[in-house]
Amino acid sequence: MVRAPARHNQRDRSDGPLTPFPGAILHYLSGMDLHPENVQDYPRPPALEPVPQTIRIVLAGEVILNTDTAWRVLETHHAPTYYVPRDALKAEVIPAEGSSFCEWKGRAKYWSLSVAGKTFDKIAWSYEAPTPRFHTIKSHLAFYVSRLDSAWVGSAQATAQPGDFYGGWVTPNLQGMIKGGPGTRHW
Repeated sequence: MVRAPARHNQRDRSDGPLTPFPGAILHYLSGMDLHPENVQDYPRPPALEPVPQTIRIVLAGEVILNTDTAWRVLETHHAPTYYVPRDALKAEVIPAEGSSFCEWKGRAKYWSLSVAGKTFDKIAWSYEAPTPRFHTIKSHLAFYVSRLDSAWVGSAQATAQPGDFYGGWVTPNLQGMIKGGPGTRHW
């Protein structure tokens, strides 16, 4: 089921004032194609929505993805995670060892990519048999931004969600406290 994100704030008011991520105000004033969003306003359980911007990924100096048919998952305190159609990639997708489990989406499978004669291990993941609520992203790939040359949502360059576990894409329009850093993993 695809639905719009809830617009209620689940943040504990004792957390203090909201502070935007670096560049959020400059980003907003520059007229980029993303609107300010607060990660505390994202719902739990997560929402799935189509992405209106073009998603572009650069790896090994090559644009390996440029698509207008991506999806994003929005969950409280997370940067959005972007899922792109596998057949839009200009790279060889290779199964990788290991898996993980998401209480909302199911079991994730990991993937490596081969680009320009180089293999990039466990750079992406997918849900090959997702829960019914997330059937739309079946076999779509999500990428760890930290392992790419660059990733773009429209005209905004993304950086990696803090920490080494989550795969969200932080864009300059995001505000609020994004989990992933020390002491935030089990919020």
